[in-house]
Amino acid sequence: MSISKFIDHHYRHFNAAAMKDAAQAYKAHMDKGGKMLVTLAGAMSTAEIGLSLAEMIRQGKVHAISCTGANLEEDVFNLVAHDHYVRVPNYRDLTKEDEVKLLERHLNRVTDTCIPEEEAIRRIEAAVLEEWTKADQSGQAFFPHEFMYKILLSGKLKQHYQIDPKDSWLLAAAEKNLPMVVPGWEDSTLGNIFASHVMTGDIKNVHTVRTGIEYMKSFAEWYMSATKTSKIGFFQIAGGIAGDFPICVVPMLHQDMGQTDVPLWDYFCQISDSTTSFGSYSGAVPNEKITWGKLSGETPSFIIESDASIVAPLMFAYILGW
Repeated sequence: MSISKFIDHHYRHFNAAAMKDAAQAYKAHMDKGGKMLVTLAGAMSTAEIGLSLAEMIRQGKVHAISCTGANLEEDVFNLVAHDHYVRVPNYRDLTKEDEVKLLERHLNRVTDTCIPEEEAIRRIEAAVLEEWTKADQSGQAFFPHEFMYKILLSGKLKQHYQIDPKDSWLLAAAEKNLPMVVPGWEDSTLGNIFASHVMTGDIKNVHTVRTGIEYMKSFAEWYMSATKTSKIGFFQIAGGIAGDFPICVVPMLHQDMGQTDVPLWDYFCQISDSTTSFGSYSGAVPNEKITWGKLSGETPSFIIESDASIVAPLMFAYILGW
């Protein structure tokens, strides 16, 4: 039985039914000629979401991405250092002393997975610093994802690949030159490293890496252009700035610029285990977004309260017809 048929037969109620309904609506949105923005928060790259997301990108099921700086870099870390990652299945039982031992081995833990600092972070630092320096010295400036695209498309990292490159979602995005925003990039590992090189004087111009408001302007321009021919959907994995930043483009265009002819988001789905009881925006139900001018009362909207590392690959498989 295929994954799609399994879901059709077994997923009938509660979050399972919400997942199936959302996947079917995603497909319907595509069938009508719609486009889709996917947002990545949490540690989805370290969870190897590229195993399914990369194919979604290649098959034209994803048309733009908003992700945290961590997800941007951690897909590449996994690409070049996968064999050196250490899984810790008993992570809930670790003592402080156990954590210190991991630190001494230069292993940075993300739940049950440790990213190897030397093989991943420092290897990528050398490659990206070369691009930062080149841009800085020539008076150029690029967005964080554009620097990563340059590195991947140059082939300079190929000798270090430790997974099948078809499983890297960022490489798939680079090959399609997919529109992307990386809000809050500064708090990522590479963002910290960039700041350190500015402070030491290796990089003279702090604006060599474009961020923040420039990202919003660029994304708004893409949204206005894309919605001239297609309706845009919003598929959000987890919460945080990766979702909060791009969804605000519509009320910004409407309320702050008076561009009231720009359509609202045409589909919305969020996978999250956050709840609304503590005033959490990441857990806000879709209806709340209507009051902020982000969604309309007719927008197909779904929330799946579950683990994205389980749900997202299943949804992508359904959408891909696997």
